[in-house]
Amino acid sequence: MSIFDSSAVGRRAYRFPDLDVPEVGLDELIPREHQRQSPPGLPEVSEVEVVRHFTQLSRKNHGVDVDFYPLGSCTMKYNPKINEDMAALSGFNRLHPYQTENTVQGALALMHDLAGYLSAIAGLASTTLQPAAGAHGELTGLMIMREFQRHRGDEQRDEVIIPDSAHGTNPASAMMVGCRVREVPTDSRGGVDVSALREMAGPKTLGLMLTNPNTLGVFDENILEIAEIIHQVGGLLYYDGANANAILGMVRPGDMGFDIVHFNLHKTFSTPHGGGGPGSGPISVSEELTPFLPYPLVTKTASGYEFFRPAQTIGRVKAFYGNFGVLVRAYAYVRTIGADGMRQISETAVLHANYLMRRLQKSFYLPYDRHCMHEFVLSGMNQKAFGIRTLDIAKRLLDHGIHAPTVYFPLIVDEAIMVEPTETETKETLDRFIDAMYAIAAEAEANPDLLKDAPHSTPIGRLDEAAAARRPVVRWEASVEDEA
Repeated sequence: MSIFDSSAVGRRAYRFPDLDVPEVGLDELIPREHQRQSPPGLPEVSEVEVVRHFTQLSRKNHGVDVDFYPLGSCTMKYNPKINEDMAALSGFNRLHPYQTENTVQGALALMHDLAGYLSAIAGLASTTLQPAAGAHGELTGLMIMREFQRHRGDEQRDEVIIPDSAHGTNPASAMMVGCRVREVPTDSRGGVDVSALREMAGPKTLGLMLTNPNTLGVFDENILEIAEIIHQVGGLLYYDGANANAILGMVRPGDMGFDIVHFNLHKTFSTPHGGGGPGSGPISVSEELTPFLPYPLVTKTASGYEFFRPAQTIGRVKAFYGNFGVLVRAYAYVRTIGADGMRQISETAVLHANYLMRRLQKSFYLPYDRHCMHEFVLSGMNQKAFGIRTLDIAKRLLDHGIHAPTVYFPLIVDEAIMVEPTETETKETLDRFIDAMYAIAAEAEANPDLLKDAPHSTPIGRLDEAAAARRPVVRWEASVEDEA
C-alpha cells in the first residue's frame, strides 16, 4: 500500500505556524505565471504514517549496515557510529565558516593535526583538506602539477600517462586540466608495462597517475623503477588513493616515489560513503610542491592556530575549508585506532581478500594468478560457456541478501568481477559469500534461466537497463488520480 492510499482529507503530520511577517512583494520575487495556483497533490497523512513510510523505504534499501557490501575499489566498510557522535558535537556542527580564527581554535587544531597524520601516512611533507572527493583531489593535484611545471618555465608538458586498468576519473581529471591522456598497457603480471612506459615518457610528460595496488588488486613490483622513469624525464608521480586501504601502516606512497597522494576519507578512513556525498579527498604533496597548495592552510603559531596562504598557491578549490564534518569523522577514526590499528586494518583486509580469492578460484576464472592485496578481480568466463554473463551473477547474488561486487571493471578483464571484502567483515560473513557464489556457479550450469531472470526476492526485479538509461525517471510527479 502506498502512502497515497493512506491519504485522507484534513489529516496532518505537521502544521506550520501562521505567517508572522507581512506578505508583501511576492509578485516581485516570483512572477505570477510561476506561482502555484493549486495545491501540489501531496498525500495528507499523519505523522506516524510518514515515519512508517520512510522507515519501510529504508528497509528496502541495501547498505553496509544491512549486510555484506563487497564493492570492489570502493572500500564499503563499516563506519563506527561513535564518529557520528563526534561530528554531531555542538562545538563542531554549530560552527559558522565566517567565524574569526580565535573563536574556532578547536576546529583549526583538528584540521592541523589531521593534515599532519595524513602527511605522515603518505610519507610526504604537507596536506590540504579542501578537496571534496577523490576526483576533486585528482583535479587539484593535476592543477598543482601544471602550476609547478609552469613556475619553472616548463610549460610544454601536457601529457598525462595513465594505465589501461585505471579508475575512470583519472583520464577525466587529466582532460579537465587541458592535458592529453596517453594509455600505458598492463603487463602479464598485472602491473605497468615498464618497457612501454619507458618509450612513452619524455619532455612532454606532465606525470603518471597510478594507484598501487592497482585496480586488479595487485601491488606493482616495479614501482621504484616506474618512479625513476618518470622523474628522469622531469615528470611527477600521482598516487590515486582509492586503494590506500591496502597499505596503511605497511608502506608509504612517498617512499615509493610518489610526489602527490590523494586519500578518500569516505573510503579509507571510514566516513559515510555513497548516496552522493559528502565525501572528502585531501591531497598530500612533497616539499617542493607545498608552496602550490590551495589556500587557506592551517598553521600552528606561538599564539595558536591560524590560516595562511602558500606562496605560489593555485587558489581556493572549494568554498571555505572542505567538508568539515567528514574531517571530524576521519580524525576520530585515526585517533581511535592509532598507528598499530592502521597496520592491522590493511593486514586484515589483505588476508580477507586472499582468502576469498583462493576459495572462489575453484569456480571462477582468475586472470592474474598471484597474491592480491585488499581486492581481487575474477572473471565470469567459466559461466559464459553456459550463456551466463557477469551481470546475471551479480543480480542473482542480490537474492542472497548480499550486494553485488563491481562488475565489468577494470575493462581489461573480460566479464570482470571485482571483489573487496574489507577488514570489518567476519570469517562467517566471508564464508557465506563463498557459499552463495558456489551456489550461483552451480545454478549457472544446471539452471541458467534462474540467473537470467534474477533477482527474484528484491522489492524491484530485473530492470530494462537500456530503457532506464534512455528514459530515466528522476523526479516524482503527481498522477491524475493523486491530484484527485
